[in-house]
Amino acid sequence: MAQLFPKHTNSLAKAGILGGILLIVLLGTVLYVLSRSVYSTEVGMAKDQPVPFSHKHHVEGLGIDCRYCHTGVEKSAFAGIPPTKTCMNCHSIIWSTAPMLEPVRESFRNNVPLEWNRVHNLADYVHFNHSAHIAKGVACTTCHGQVNEMPLMWRESRLQMEWCLSCHREPEKFIGPKDKVFDPHWKTPNQEEIGPELVSQYHVKNLTNCSVCHR
Repeated sequence: MAQLFPKHTNSLAKAGILGGILLIVLLGTVLYVLSRSVYSTEVGMAKDQPVPFSHKHHVEGLGIDCRYCHTGVEKSAFAGIPPTKTCMNCHSIIWSTAPMLEPVRESFRNNVPLEWNRVHNLADYVHFNHSAHIAKGVACTTCHGQVNEMPLMWRESRLQMEWCLSCHREPEKFIGPKDKVFDPHWKTPNQEEIGPELVSQYHVKNLTNCSVCHR
């Protein structure tokens, strides 16, 4: 029987298969890099807000506790966005005519909430409970970074699944005393020693089952 294809076709087929494999590897690498890039994670990128609220000024400068504004953080899944009335508790007296705060005053006058742009916004299929983490000694700065040093709010961590799992697999590396959860200045002096003790004391489990977060 006569040969249907010339011999060099075998070389072309091998080159095509090898090229296809290399292309798949290249695309996978590009997607991997993009998924961890600033473009995708928005780490370090401050978002535009209706009012340029400064955590550095309010937390570091004035010493306002996280719970004054984020009232739900200890008892609910959502930490809570403060209503305009919370802002006006101070700003009806302090900086009461500042042009920069006109959106706040307008919101209060018209009883229309300010539309803040979420910085730490998880996907709809991810369940996260602030109160559960607070109750186990996970400090605000563990996830949100040194908020007290941020003139404008940005995302400090990637908020991707592997980042969450790093804590869920080894909670002893991240958990601190409960009475220091809201103290942005507190640093663990000896995490390797205190971490395992607190994990035992607070009955922290290594929760890595999919259903823990994906419900």
